[in-house]
Amino acid sequence: MAYVDGFVLPVPTKKLAAYKKMAKGGARMWKKYGALSYYECVGDDMNPPFGLPFPKAFKVKPSETVVFSFIVYKSKAHRNAVNKKIMSDPSMANFEMPFDMSRMVVGGFKPIVSF
Repeated sequence: MAYVDGFVLPVPTKKLAAYKKMAKGGARMWKKYGALSYYECVGDDMNPPFGLPFPKAFKVKPSETVVFSFIVYKSKAHRNAVNKKIMSDPSMANFEMPFDMSRMVVGGFKPIVSF
């Protein structure tokens, strides 16, 4: 079964274009090294009628927006191999992060339902 890395992070709205440019480069890199799919999603409906909204959970400032990202791999071992190749790619040294990495939430996930 597949394996998924997930990310949620606040991005300054004024830096969203720079984030999108960085994300496109990231997508090319992860796909180059074997990721099955790569998604970067910007918050749209952030006031649901139930649950805890992302902006409240992540203490998002009025000048920020929420980005939800995930990358799909064949397995956890495949994820580890892909990420090892990416981290050794010299072009990774040039990636500028247009957000505060200390506020990024990240984790690896084993799917329990998939269709």
